[in-house]
Amino acid sequence: MDRRHLCSTFLLLLFISFFSEVNPAYFKVVNKCRHTIWPGFLSGANTAQLTTTGFVLKPGKSRTVTIPKSWSGRLWGRTFCGVDFSRKFICQSGDCGSGQIECSGSGAKPPATLAEFTLNGAGGLDFYDVSLVDGYNLPMLIVVKGGKGGNCSATGCLLDLNGACPSELRVARQNGGGGVGCRSACEAFGDPEYCCSGAFRTPDVCRPSRYSLFFKHACPRAYSYAYDDTTSTYTCAGADYVIMFCPPPHTSQKVFGARKDGALLPLVNKSMIYISSLHANGASLSVARTSLTEGRHSIRWIRMSGNINLHIAYRY
Repeated sequence: MDRRHLCSTFLLLLFISFFSEVNPAYFKVVNKCRHTIWPGFLSGANTAQLTTTGFVLKPGKSRTVTIPKSWSGRLWGRTFCGVDFSRKFICQSGDCGSGQIECSGSGAKPPATLAEFTLNGAGGLDFYDVSLVDGYNLPMLIVVKGGKGGNCSATGCLLDLNGACPSELRVARQNGGGGVGCRSACEAFGDPEYCCSGAFRTPDVCRPSRYSLFFKHACPRAYSYAYDDTTSTYTCAGADYVIMFCPPPHTSQKVFGARKDGALLPLVNKSMIYISSLHANGASLSVARTSLTEGRHSIRWIRMSGNINLHIAYRY
């Protein structure tokens, strides 16, 4: 190969590499909640930083964020935010501790529903999921726009679980008025069995708990505990993404009508689910009943002595 041909080949490869690297993805963040939220972003280690790490998003509004092609990180929603007596910005759920609307490299304080992404990863694929491993605070849906390769499926947790959260996991609003989050069992109790740590650090030993099953049966595609990879990680390539908070119940019908969805599990459970004989380690539980209905989402959490029973109804 002569020097001229070698030089032109090198320049061509450099040109292709340059333009493939700078071609960004776009995240459209949509607030379908009835209240204001404050989305936050955290970039992973050794990945490009974003031009924004937090902003305000009023009901019905959206904002598109440009994401570097090989970015990895997470985003979440903060709720019930304001300024305290020292003029510090704080939130009752999802707070990142920066003291301002921009999170500036700080992550969400659990519990928080997380959207996690690794773009242009192994095989050129994007890897994404919605995780409840750090608990839950808001319904969230990820929808793929464009893209190819992988399954490009929608994923998320469409149900509002705050009212249905077991009392031992529930985080209450400071001034009353209901729950603002539902902690993971790991966060609540710190037990290695729930945290998949210590003697339970491998997937063959760390198994789903009665608490992670509460999340998994309500939101089948979301991560419910550390080793929930098989049914919770999704892939696509060259796509843009819509991240929707508090998606309306008809959203999944529109999503699946637009493209074939090949995921193993449904996005939501459309029929009654019943979990029985989930004993609370011999503890005696008093009879309590909490129900939640918002729009067409309906959840009922029933706790009986010595057992935990979960009913979830989803109706279009």
